[in-house]
Amino acid sequence: MSDQVIELLRKAYGDEMETVMNYQTNAIVLDGVRAEEIKESLQADIQEELGHAEQLGNRLKQLDARPPGSAEFTANQHSLQPPEDSTDVLSVIEGVIDAEEDAISLYRDLIDAAEAAEDPVTEDLAVTILSDEEAHRSEFRGFKKEYSRD
Repeated sequence: MSDQVIELLRKAYGDEMETVMNYQTNAIVLDGVRAEEIKESLQADIQEELGHAEQLGNRLKQLDARPPGSAEFTANQHSLQPPEDSTDVLSVIEGVIDAEEDAISLYRDLIDAAEAAEDPVTEDLAVTILSDEEAHRSEFRGFKKEYSRD
């Protein structure tokens, strides 16, 4: 199996777990009437992102590798940190869009690496998750348009 595929699967697993943490934190800390829809969307997405991590972790196990533990993890989602102003919903929306764009790029790299490694199972998994991430990005781009009009 390709070392690059394993490396990308491990990175994707860590990124999904980081996303779960940041979505959860932002869903808790955001305040205000305008934040409710965003909080609900983040809470719904948490379960999907956790499911992605589980699928990626299981795929690593199938490939005789393992997902990284917290000591092997490096946080990267700087723009998705909870805002100082708990009513700054727009910064969270922009942070989600950044995180989804990073995920989309990573899954495209994983698709390419899996294809090159002749690993159709990993490729199929990455295509499926890529579709979910593109849907999340689209949803939050819509939220951004609404917030930008005000």
